[in-house]
Amino acid sequence: MAQQVGSTSGPTPAAPAVREVEAAPGAASEAAEADWPEPVSAGDDQPGTESTTSVTSSKNITSSSDGKTVRVRGWLRRTPPAAVVAVPAAPSVVAAGPDLDLASNDPLVGYLLSAASAVDITGLHLQSPALKALQAAGVVLLVPLISSGSLVGLLSLGPRRSERGYSTDDLRLLNSLAGYAAPAMRVGQLVRQQQAEARQRERIEQELKIAQIIQQQFLPKQLPDLPSWHVAAFYRPARTVGGDFYDFIPLPDGRVMFVVGDVTDKGIPAALVMASTHALLRDAGPRLVAPGKVLGHVNDMLCVDIPAHMFVTCLALVLDPVSGEVVFANAGHDVPYVRTQGGVAELRARGMPLGLMPGMDYEERRFQFEPGDCALLHSDGLAEAHAPDREMFGFPRVSALVGKGPSGEALIDLCLTELGSFTGPNHEQEDDITLVSLQRSPSAWHQGDPELQGDQGGV
Repeated sequence: MAQQVGSTSGPTPAAPAVREVEAAPGAASEAAEADWPEPVSAGDDQPGTESTTSVTSSKNITSSSDGKTVRVRGWLRRTPPAAVVAVPAAPSVVAAGPDLDLASNDPLVGYLLSAASAVDITGLHLQSPALKALQAAGVVLLVPLISSGSLVGLLSLGPRRSERGYSTDDLRLLNSLAGYAAPAMRVGQLVRQQQAEARQRERIEQELKIAQIIQQQFLPKQLPDLPSWHVAAFYRPARTVGGDFYDFIPLPDGRVMFVVGDVTDKGIPAALVMASTHALLRDAGPRLVAPGKVLGHVNDMLCVDIPAHMFVTCLALVLDPVSGEVVFANAGHDVPYVRTQGGVAELRARGMPLGLMPGMDYEERRFQFEPGDCALLHSDGLAEAHAPDREMFGFPRVSALVGKGPSGEALIDLCLTELGSFTGPNHEQEDDITLVSLQRSPSAWHQGDPELQGDQGGV
């Protein structure tokens, strides 16, 4: 960099990195030499130090006002080290507020809701565990975050580093910040809550699907193959799982026990009781055979463990497929209807629902199926369904459908079609529906009746 010296009549401008001097012969040079380090002429070839010195030189020759030639010499000077300003390092971890369990009935909640602005808690006295915890943690100022009248969060501040209190402007700024932060925090809380609920619903749905698969294992995988008899069954729970059940239990003497049951309530609780009842019936049926004894034994077992306010209605019907005779007992279940040549008959027998009182006796009744007779065993999900105007489908309608003539799957389809027309297209099923149709073939004959055997053999 070159420094140019002009006339002595005016001030001489100095370069930014070089001290200002006046070029003069003789004494001026000596004074300069006394004040500054050893000068180096423009023609000298002495390099400066690389990192600690800088060299400013000039090779320009100018004339002074008196006509004498003045040589401007360059000066070698040591550049002072740059000043280092100590900057405090930012903390790698931001201090968090104290862990706080603020109950909804804590007095501090009501106080903050009533204040609705920043509160200095240093002199605050309440019977509040949360307040004591905050004061013990060194918190001096609380800013409540309020959204829709609810306390959704707290902004806690310790003492200022300047050891001065919070000014009015500080409080105004904090209250303004809280006004913006509270709705955003509330939205975040709602989003997290909805996400948690969605995950919970997914878990419940998955568990219900597993429960449905397990419950389906309790239902018969195939219908009984009985000569001269036609059996059809239908089951539809109101929810993913239900409390209705039906089964066909083979007995040692070739007879078959038909059971249809209904547990009070719906869903998981009913399904669990249904599973227990089904297992008890499966165990007692082949051992006791008689339907009254089977229901009495299952009732005593259920009374020990069944939840309060729950019970089971159940019909047990033992069929002799050869003679067509049935022996049945009823524990408070819906009465089966049988279409006969003389009209619709009801299979009635007295008995309390299972699980209410131990030591109960169950009446046994008999009925003889004639060729062509058809019975419908059903649960109350059919008869107790309601139309949009709350009219009940009713047992008389069920009896009338049984007497119309179709049998087997055709009878079940007729019942479901009539039910759909009665309740309407947007009807939500109120209860589980179970239907079992049992028909004796019109060509069947009594094995124990010689007269019928002879007639049959002559055909």
